Amino acid sequence: AKSTDDVLSNMAAPMMEHNNHSSNALSHLERTDCVKPESPSEDENFTDDVVGLVQKEIGGDLKSLKKVSGLLEKLTLENKQLEEQVLTVSSSVPLRVSAALSTAEESRVKLESLLEKERVLSNTLQQHLQGAQVWADSIGQVLGQLDTLERHMKYLQCLARIEQLSDSIQQYLMTNSMWDAVGAIDRMASLDMGLRESGCSHLQAFLRETLRFWHKILKDKLASDFEEVLTQFHWPFISPPTQTLSPPANAQELNSQLELLVSQLLSLQTSDDLISEKKEILSRPGQSQTPPLSLPIQIMLLPLSKRFRYHFTGNRQTNNLSKPEWYLTQVLIWMGNSSNFMDEKIQPTLDRARAKVNARVELCRGLLTLAQEKLAHDTPRLLYDDALFCHLVDEVLQFEKELRSTHSYPRAYPGILHILLEETVFQKWLSVERKMAVEKVDTMLSAEGAWSSQYKDITDMDELKAPDCAETFMTLLLVITERYRSLPCPRAQLSFLALQKELVDDFRIRLTQVMKEESRQPLSPRYCAILNAANYISTVLSDWGDNVFFLQLQQAAVSVGEEILGPLGATETGRLASLEESLFEALLALLERLRGDMLGRLLDAVMRDVKEKAQPYCKDRWISLPSQSDQATMSLSSSACPMMLCLRDHLLQLQQMLCLPLFQMFWQGLAERLDNFIYEDLILYNHFNEGGVAQLQYDMTRNLFPLFRHYCKRPENFFKHVKEACIILTLKVGPALLLCDVLKQSEEDEGILNHQQPSPESALNELGVYKLAPSDVQILLKLRSAWLKQ
Repeated sequence: AKSTDDVLSNMAAPMMEHNNHSSNALSHLERTDCVKPESPSEDENFTDDVVGLVQKEIGGDLKSLKKVSGLLEKLTLENKQLEEQVLTVSSSVPLRVSAALSTAEESRVKLESLLEKERVLSNTLQQHLQGAQVWADSIGQVLGQLDTLERHMKYLQCLARIEQLSDSIQQYLMTNSMWDAVGAIDRMASLDMGLRESGCSHLQAFLRETLRFWHKILKDKLASDFEEVLTQFHWPFISPPTQTLSPPANAQELNSQLELLVSQLLSLQTSDDLISEKKEILSRPGQSQTPPLSLPIQIMLLPLSKRFRYHFTGNRQTNNLSKPEWYLTQVLIWMGNSSNFMDEKIQPTLDRARAKVNARVELCRGLLTLAQEKLAHDTPRLLYDDALFCHLVDEVLQFEKELRSTHSYPRAYPGILHILLEETVFQKWLSVERKMAVEKVDTMLSAEGAWSSQYKDITDMDELKAPDCAETFMTLLLVITERYRSLPCPRAQLSFLALQKELVDDFRIRLTQVMKEESRQPLSPRYCAILNAANYISTVLSDWGDNVFFLQLQQAAVSVGEEILGPLGATETGRLASLEESLFEALLALLERLRGDMLGRLLDAVMRDVKEKAQPYCKDRWISLPSQSDQATMSLSSSACPMMLCLRDHLLQLQQMLCLPLFQMFWQGLAERLDNFIYEDLILYNHFNEGGVAQLQYDMTRNLFPLFRHYCKRPENFFKHVKEACIILTLKVGPALLLCDVLKQSEEDEGILNHQQPSPESALNELGVYKLAPSDVQILLKLRSAWLKQ
């Protein structure tokens, strides 16, 4: 009989293929035959698998043991089949390896054979190439000669083309075939443009000279005819055209000739631009490129250009450095005189010729060239004379304004302002503006009526009560703004803005200096005028901060402002970019500081006077005054009259001297200080009987509060301490004792939550007391003599 392990071992092999439901157990059996278990846990698993297999195949019934012999035979047969398969595979592997080695050997032999053939072919090819090199060199030389001949042929063909075009132009001119001549010139210009990338400099020069020669002849011919036609139209219009001139008899023919000549001249535009190209670049270095003037307009400008140079160059009396307005005005006059002719005669002709040109703008551009040349020539000669330079700047700004508004000259085209923006000239302009502004500030501050308002007698126009010096100063800044508003360069505008901020800060310092001189008499008209001036400047700058022009400058300052306005910092730059702050934020803060300081000094002075007058009133015998029932009528305490008169006089006086916003801040600040003073120095300082409390309430509600009723509807709201103290002091004995109990109980129950007991705050609120704290109310309750006896 076999052992249990042998039986299980023989049973394992066939079960691997035929019994899928026991695959895990069989795998353990196979590992058991080959490898000894490494740990007790593996032995236990193996035993469990065997037991499970036997349990499943045979079961617990002893009668089923007869199945063991059949199962053993079946497993033995399958095990034998597996052994045969293993022997078959192991015997076939050496045969396959041998076949692979044989194939590899054959491949190696073939590779060596191919490499040998490659070496032979390479040697043969090298020998062939060496032999063919001589032929290749010979053929290359011939090809080089052919290429040279081809280039020579093309060169000669180009020369022949130039000669052909030149002969054609000559023939067309002899037969007066102007359109054909213009077409030939245009073809020659196209050939010139085609040779731009060529290295044939001599050919290019020859072609350009030939083109220039024929272009000049044809242009002179057409220009002469064009000038004759223009003369019959009375061009140029030196004086304003009159309607009395009767049209010429051959007006129809003249119109036809004008249209024909303008069309022919426009056809010469390409060649004219080519010829004048170098001249344009050399004459205007560094300026923005603008399209050249159309040829008909150039010819129309010739007589005007001659007249301009005749009058405004050389030793003519009209060529006066101190009178730039003469030539600037003359240019504007010519523009105005010619506008109708350009619109009615030239523009329709240009439109029919499909030329995208505005005749009036083209004429303005040509005349502006004359003014630019003259201005660029004269400006350096005026840098050392401030008066003449200022006059020149004024005239240029006025000219630019009229040019853009009256003559509708486009903003896209430069006027003459860019000449003033050259570095040397611009720095001179800034220095002169600064110098003139400082001189004007000195003059206005030393004037007799500097601190009085010129609108003081006109109530509707004197809301801000700005003194004359402040209003004149802001007008000066406004004039500077208008002067640099039209500048085409944001950097230049920001430079002027920096100058304005510098002037404002300088004026603020001057105000501070004058204020310190007047600080001994803060109630004087001059002191109040200085306060009004600071408020006026702050108000105007705040309005400017919301102006569209300054908002645009603010955006420009974010990108280029640091170069001119100094380092802004990341926070300030972000606030400027998001429009949270304005360009004048720092100045506004300094002016607000000055205004607050001056207003505080003013309040101190008034309160000193009021406190002095109030001393008898504060020391009155409030504890021994007669009761209200003992008096026929209540009247103001005699000791309070000086204080009330002082308050009334100061309020009326300052209402006349301060502007409305400042006066509102003043009386509200005065009410706050007066409220604290009466509460602390009068009410808390004294004890009151019933008559004293009634008199105090009468003085406050019927006399003090009405003094401020002219400025607001409910002045008692600005005297919260006094009003609520009167409420507490006028309580009847019963409610006062109950309130004392509530406050006392609240102190004893502090920290203990009691929902039934009302809070002291709610009790006070029911009485109308919101400002005073419970501790303050307890102090007030102790000031009534009647309650102290309870």
